[in-house]
Amino acid sequence: MNANDKPSYGGKPNVNEDTLRTEKIQVERKTFIFTLKENPRGRFLRITEDVGGRRDTIILPATGLDDFTQILQQMCETYSELPPEDSESE
Repeated sequence: MNANDKPSYGGKPNVNEDTLRTEKIQVERKTFIFTLKENPRGRFLRITEDVGGRRDTIILPATGLDDFTQILQQMCETYSELPPEDSESE
């Protein structure tokens, strides 16, 4: 059996995707990449976290962006109301 005869397990299907916009932020030792994309099935936001070469990704359909934004805004508001963190270890 040669390489062409081996069954295919896992992997990603070859889907044509267009990148509409990409933004990147660095937070401490993590890099977050936000990519708005489009393929034949629709538009979506891909959020990738890169920590030392290890990547984790979530994909959010564009139809969920408003809900995602609302919840993220609520989290930011809650965070801003919290007392400062105690950075000293005892």
